[in-house]
Amino acid sequence: MLRGNRFVRQVLIFTIGVNSVFAQDAPYAGDWKTWVIASGKDHGVPPPPNAADTRDELEWLKGVSKQNDPRVVDQIRYWDSGPPSYRWMDLVTRRQINGEPIGPYFVRAYAYVSMAIYDATVAAWNAKQMYQRARPSAADPAIQSRVSVPHSPSYPSDYAATAAAASAVMAYLVPSEAAAFQTMAEEAAKSRLYAGVEYPSDYFAGWELGRRVAEQVIAKARADGSDAPWAGTVPTGRCLWTGANPGNAAAANWRPLLMTSPSEFRPAPPPPCDSAEVQAELAAVRAFPRALTTANLNTNAKALYWQTPEGIFPWAFVQLNRWILEDKLEKNPPLAARAYALLGAVGYDAFIASQDGKFAYWYPRPAQLDPSLVPLFPAPNFPSYPSNHSTFSAARAEVLAYLFPDRADSIRTLGKEAGDSRIWAGIHFEMDNQAGVTLGKRVAQKFIAWAGNDGSGR
Repeated sequence: MLRGNRFVRQVLIFTIGVNSVFAQDAPYAGDWKTWVIASGKDHGVPPPPNAADTRDELEWLKGVSKQNDPRVVDQIRYWDSGPPSYRWMDLVTRRQINGEPIGPYFVRAYAYVSMAIYDATVAAWNAKQMYQRARPSAADPAIQSRVSVPHSPSYPSDYAATAAAASAVMAYLVPSEAAAFQTMAEEAAKSRLYAGVEYPSDYFAGWELGRRVAEQVIAKARADGSDAPWAGTVPTGRCLWTGANPGNAAAANWRPLLMTSPSEFRPAPPPPCDSAEVQAELAAVRAFPRALTTANLNTNAKALYWQTPEGIFPWAFVQLNRWILEDKLEKNPPLAARAYALLGAVGYDAFIASQDGKFAYWYPRPAQLDPSLVPLFPAPNFPSYPSNHSTFSAARAEVLAYLFPDRADSIRTLGKEAGDSRIWAGIHFEMDNQAGVTLGKRVAQKFIAWAGNDGSGR
């Protein structure tokens, strides 16, 4: 237990930082189903300090909550711009869009960071429910809070738990930047101290909790099979994709999160490439207008967007970030963390399912059947059927439609455009698109069913 000035010295040696507020309680979030840890009860958080130690903490907070250092003000504002999960998931998205490393496979970064944040949040909320510690300003009105005082209990800090869990997983994914992620996490968690809404002991307990959750998430990630190299060979013969070193081939053997196996929802085999059906689809791809004219500007521009670093995968998280802010989910951090985790997790299994189909059938791209066809941009270096983009986009659009039913039509329209764009670009057949849509929706339904029984509706 921290006594006297010891905790003051420990806190002061940390860099100053800031994170988000929660102005609405989620009283039963600690009982929600978790992704990796056994349950929210698996938090291991001891009781908060006694009355004498709490008085010492309050005296320290009276001073730091009045500091006017511009760095303090900026960091409080930065980290308080959304729920605790917002800045961390946005970090993954910005790094992906900017071409910065987030690990060998982007789907793993989104899945494991978001699940670590969610499980840490649920565990922190379970401890909050158990101990019911009032916020500092409730104990001493002299504490000047710089942000809205959350309606949730103070101990342990879910900001610290989130920051510790997210930064540890990011350090596992990008070990060369581990120190930078650690510094960022300390700033994020300590911002709540300088904002006057948490005690130092809230911080320490939340930090340790987040680290323990991260250890379990990282252990799961290490065992998912993603580090096994592809040991197969490219098959040869009629109606087969041609090329070397196909991308993502090993992912067909990864361990899914909820699917029983990578092949659980495998699409039916595609028709022979010389069949009348496929030849008609090839003719439709060939006939789609791609010349750089004003008439084709709209579809060309959209097809090019969906091939950008944002359009390939992060676009769904860009949408979710916007909606979380618009819907004021800083007031309910568990719900925000739940949304991120569902979106990250379904994207992971959808990725595995799509690779399973591709490397079960090894179907050729349109331009491989007709070398005279000139796509808007080169096709990715892996087979055609089913379409990755259609699978990912349909799966995540369905999950977002479930989470935000008032926006269901718009997000499904956006997901459909993502899949259609691959035909506009000339790199997929319509059957690839349709198989991907069906596959994505089937994967999504498994995750939606899981979410329907996660306890969040209580």
